[in-house]
Amino acid sequence: MTGKTRGLKAGLGTVSRRKFVAGASALGLGLGVSPFISRRAAAAGEVKVLNWQGYGTDEKWALEAFKAATGLDVVHEYYNSESEMITKLQTNPGVYDVIVTNCAWNGQASELGVIQPIDTAQVPHFADLNPAFRDSSLLNVDGKTYGVAWVWGITAIAYSTDVFKDAPTSLEVLWDAKNAKRVALRDDAIEAVSFAALATGQDMNHPKDLAKVKEKLLALKPNVALLWSSEDEWNKQFQAKAFDLSVYWSGSAFRSKNSFNLPVGYVVPNEGAVGWFDGLAIGKDAPNAEGAHKFISYMIDPAYYIKWAEVGPPASANNKAMAALPDTDASKAFYLDQENVKRLQFMAPLSDEERQAYSDLWAEVKTEYAK
Repeated sequence: MTGKTRGLKAGLGTVSRRKFVAGASALGLGLGVSPFISRRAAAAGEVKVLNWQGYGTDEKWALEAFKAATGLDVVHEYYNSESEMITKLQTNPGVYDVIVTNCAWNGQASELGVIQPIDTAQVPHFADLNPAFRDSSLLNVDGKTYGVAWVWGITAIAYSTDVFKDAPTSLEVLWDAKNAKRVALRDDAIEAVSFAALATGQDMNHPKDLAKVKEKLLALKPNVALLWSSEDEWNKQFQAKAFDLSVYWSGSAFRSKNSFNLPVGYVVPNEGAVGWFDGLAIGKDAPNAEGAHKFISYMIDPAYYIKWAEVGPPASANNKAMAALPDTDASKAFYLDQENVKRLQFMAPLSDEERQAYSDLWAEVKTEYAK
């Protein structure tokens, strides 16, 4: 998300796990076993996943199939931003087995020591992954793999096909006066800066003229109807006709159309859009590292992806999975369109100073939006 399927209601898996661990701890104490050992024993029967909600790893049918094959339950906890993901890993060490990490954040997670190297020999289909993603320095450090390439996608422009009979071709449609109070943006500093940089002809990752970026974002104020934070919120507000145009994730756009029958069109504008890819990492001191390797293997299996493709995910990093999709699949044609790919700028790691500068800029812009 940064692609990416993001957003229903969290909590059920956490409650279930809490009750289970509490019961196991009580039993362990009664037998004279330390709480640490009993926690590990409990974890051996489950895989704890940290991800965006609704983003592939928590599909009900997939979890049922994984349990049938391995005997392992999958328990989820969710985040709403990559910075929140990093915070959870830092404040809850030894809790998570599998973490979905964006390519631009995986390196920071490995530097902080909150994820561990992955034994790729335990990951069937690893060799089938697209080398551009699989071997990227964003997922690999000093010969060690800290993230298994999973999916890739695009953050571009979604629009209502009920309102726009022809697909927009330029980012300037977001600023068009005809679309006053009809534009939605994700409440994310990096994404906002990236698109304003693209609209002003700059490097989206490292724009040199932040004053021009800020000016461009402020000029968007008359058109902004909503700042959204989750896919669930986006779908509900779009269905309620609260907006007609939005910066949105490619996989989410296909899901909104295929799963919720919403009139969503999607386009990569002439000025370009954001490209990204996500990896599957294993937490430092993961309670069930063996189960984590099994779950990662399942997530990159073409059989899983082909089923997931029915609802509109991002593109698989597994070349065999993409090749196996029927030619009638709309997402396959979209992701394989090289004209779309040529216009992308892929997310890159940012320095702490850059992140802070973008965060400060976005806070100032939002303050103006609120007036």
